[in-house]
Amino acid sequence: MEIIDAIILGIIQGLTEFLPVSSSGHLELGKAILGESKMPAEGLMFTIVVHFATALSTIIVYRRDIAEILIGLFKFKWNEETQFVVKIILSMIPAAVVGLAFEEQLETLFGGSVVFVGFMLVLTALLLYLADKAKNTNQPVTYFKAFQIGIAQAIAILPGISRSGATISASVILGVDKSKAARFSFLMVVPLILGKIAKDILDGGLSMETEGIGYLSAGFFAAFISGILACTWMVSLVRKSKLSYFAVYCLIAGIIAIVSGLYL
Repeated sequence: MEIIDAIILGIIQGLTEFLPVSSSGHLELGKAILGESKMPAEGLMFTIVVHFATALSTIIVYRRDIAEILIGLFKFKWNEETQFVVKIILSMIPAAVVGLAFEEQLETLFGGSVVFVGFMLVLTALLLYLADKAKNTNQPVTYFKAFQIGIAQAIAILPGISRSGATISASVILGVDKSKAARFSFLMVVPLILGKIAKDILDGGLSMETEGIGYLSAGFFAAFISGILACTWMVSLVRKSKLSYFAVYCLIAGIIAIVSGLYL
């Protein structure tokens, strides 16, 4: 892989991890447009590196929140921080169950089905529009709502449905405060990313030649920097109710995908 390819892929990963446009959906569209052979071969190691970079960018943006959570946990009391961790664990259950139980079935959906991706992008657009118009968003994240948000995250495994878009939209539609919705959405994915990285490492098959350090480093920093910018920007957009911009984008991209898949 060339360094420029690694930088481009890193930027895409960093942006689409947080912006509600579906990284998996755009990857499938890219395969359909460019052809599988023209897509840069990332390799498992590169995938792990850029995903770790986006997880790290989340930790940096929410470093104070995470520090408070860790300090609260070390007090060994049933406090707000401990309750938040339990809610995060509850939110992880649906995606973990779906990912482990239906791994092979899900892989079949990542085969360049442009029409399917198009419909999922339209669904993402609808979720974002509904979230943008939601009223009375001043409630906290309860245990039941955390599990419901987790179901949205599990559904977002499908290519074309944005993870951040689905979880933030679900939170806001459930009445959760918009700032808290973004905070919970971004923090809930960190354990899943780290868990997926650990699983990939334990499964074996990783290899890295000395000459690969250059493009791995380039991809890491590109994903890390773009991730910090996208995460910070997304929090601001959610707070200001600007998700409709992304709803329009996903709707247009979805319609183009459907039409091209059916008639071209």
